[in-house]
Amino acid sequence: MDRVEQLLEELTNAYGPTGFEGPVRAIMRRELAPISDAVETDGLGSLIARVERNAKAPRIMMDAHMDEVGLLVKHITPEGYLRFQLLGGWLDAALISQRWVVLTRNGPVPGVTGLKSPHVIPFEQRSAASFKWQQMFIDVGAASRKDAEDRLGIRPGDPVAPDSRFTPFAGGKHYLAKAWDDRVGLAVMAEVMRSLAADPPPNAAYAVATVQEEVGLRGAHTSAYHVKPDIGISLESGIAADYPGITPEEAQEALGAGPGLFLHDSSMLPNLKLRDFVLDVAKGLGIPVQFEVLAGYGEDGAEMQRSYSGVPTVNISVPTRYLHSHNGVISRQDFDRAVALVTEMVRKLDAATVQQLKSFD
Repeated sequence: MDRVEQLLEELTNAYGPTGFEGPVRAIMRRELAPISDAVETDGLGSLIARVERNAKAPRIMMDAHMDEVGLLVKHITPEGYLRFQLLGGWLDAALISQRWVVLTRNGPVPGVTGLKSPHVIPFEQRSAASFKWQQMFIDVGAASRKDAEDRLGIRPGDPVAPDSRFTPFAGGKHYLAKAWDDRVGLAVMAEVMRSLAADPPPNAAYAVATVQEEVGLRGAHTSAYHVKPDIGISLESGIAADYPGITPEEAQEALGAGPGLFLHDSSMLPNLKLRDFVLDVAKGLGIPVQFEVLAGYGEDGAEMQRSYSGVPTVNISVPTRYLHSHNGVISRQDFDRAVALVTEMVRKLDAATVQQLKSFD
């Protein structure tokens, strides 16, 4: 296992539901602090690192979010079961009979979303659509509410994270893990900053690890106003469409075919000059780029784009299968190509290029 694979393992194994990103922030601070000119946090908890040759140079803001979809303890039943609130967008079917970790003041507590045995469910009620998240509960092995509170230390408001561990598939080219959305973007950003620190670019490069993306892009809103970027580069997990049951009309990316370039999602349209700049850089490197047009989705680039008087912004992705579930899959080749592409993009964003990208004349 090389250094990059170790970082991907540590980032995806870390528990960091929306609003509770502390363990992930600690990893990113450890990775970025030694290679950055400065590291700070904003008032919401986003981590902001920079490498700069000249403080008056254009500000290039790379962004990836630390939070993962999870749950929040709503209340504890008299029998000791946990009712919960969703943190982020889950399919009800993805929650059924899954393992979880409740992050309490006393430490992590394992649990499972309970499910009736099929032996007692009428046949017509057995489809996944019959199970709504509001009906679900988490079994933590407590005998009562008092037992859950006193012995296990569980309180309403405690975060709950998926319990799933990083695993390389046979052959080592594909990685299975939770939270690729958006730990893969964080790892891309860390590797880009590592290269930039060794040879500073002609700009002020900012790496921003944001909080609370899954509930409204909140961290990107505050951090964009903190950084005041001239160019925004959102680094995300893309939606792969290379498995049974999904069509090109729904999503267009595939594992192993290169990083993705978003052309449309429900939150943002990219700056077209910046889109063409990305394609020119990729062509020069011989890196294939996939296009993604989605009806839904939302990402931090939208908040960078509309900060202040507007910022040319683009969303670069690493294709990912099975987003917002306990188990997603990425390709190491796509990851490495994304790092190379974004590194070269930042290196080429000098003052003249940035001015040209911002101009509508």
